[in-house]
Amino acid sequence: MKKLRLYEMAHARSGDKGDASNVGLVAYDAKGYEIIRREVTPERVKAHFGGVVHGEVKRYEVPNLHALNFILGDALGGGGSGSLRTDAQGKTHGMGLLLMEIPVPDDYTPPRAGPRGNAAPGD
Repeated sequence: MKKLRLYEMAHARSGDKGDASNVGLVAYDAKGYEIIRREVTPERVKAHFGGVVHGEVKRYEVPNLHALNFILGDALGGGGSGSLRTDAQGKTHGMGLLLMEIPVPDDYTPPRAGPRGNAAPGD
């Protein structure tokens, strides 16, 4: 087994739902989706975000899109205009999740995505 960061095998979108953050994770291919579905659990997502997520993490599977959707409860300090956090709408949570590292089989190579490949966020 080797390890890859999620940005190498998926993309993400995120936003707010009141005081919860909504993070969609979409795999680049079917094999990657099966790996992500197995490895990216609500417990691992909560641990990855450390003290940012104070509530429950719920996961919803969307297999026809090769996607997972996570609701990060009590993650926005009140949400929207009620929060003093820099990111009260959870827009950075998708990028944060893409930095999670997971084990993948040695023979898995994600498909190339975009003109620069699967580059790290900000590279």
